[in-house]
Amino acid sequence: MQDLLNEIRDCEVCKEHLPLGARPIIEGVKDSKIILISQAPGRIVHETGIAWNDQSGKKLREWLDVDEKTFYNPSNFAVLPMGFCYPGKAKTGDLPPRKECAPLWHHQVFDKLKNVKLKILIGSYASKYYLPKSERKNLTQKVSNFEEFLPEYLPLPHPSPVNRFWRMKNPWFEESMIPEIQKIIKEIL
Repeated sequence: MQDLLNEIRDCEVCKEHLPLGARPIIEGVKDSKIILISQAPGRIVHETGIAWNDQSGKKLREWLDVDEKTFYNPSNFAVLPMGFCYPGKAKTGDLPPRKECAPLWHHQVFDKLKNVKLKILIGSYASKYYLPKSERKNLTQKVSNFEEFLPEYLPLPHPSPVNRFWRMKNPWFEESMIPEIQKIIKEIL
C-alpha cells in the first residue's frame, strides 16, 4: 500500500493544468475502515499537505463527531479525493477536480484496501462518479435518501463554508441526518 501511495504522491500527470503545481494529497493504510472520497484539496490543504486541514475539515469532523486524533488515524479514515491536487480558484469556491485522477488511481487504491466498512461520498463530484445510475438525480436527493446507498456508500454535501446556503435551505440535514450518521460512524470505529 505504501508503495502505491508514494507513486500517487509523485504523480504529475496534469501538472500543467494546476496553478500551484502538483502536490497529490492521499492518506490510508490497507486496513482503513472508512474512505473519505471528496472533490479535491483546497489551497490551504495544498500548502500544508495535510488533508482536511481547513474549515471544511473542521465541519466534517463535527458532522462525524470525531476528534482530530481519531480522524487523522489512517486505520480509521483514508482520504481519496476525486482529484488529488488543488485545481485552482473559480468564481465561487474552487475549480472542479481534475478528471484524470479517479480513473487512473482509485481502483488501484481500492484493490489494496482490505477492511473498508464505508465509503463516504463528499460532494456532488464523488456522488456522480460512484452513484451514476441512481434514480436520485441530484445531491440533495441522494443525501436525503442516504439509507438506499448503505452499507457501502454514504453521500454527504461538501462541508465547505461556501455550502452554508445549502445547509440553511436543508435544515433536516443537520437536525435529523447528522445524528444518524454519527451513530453509523461510532459503530464502525
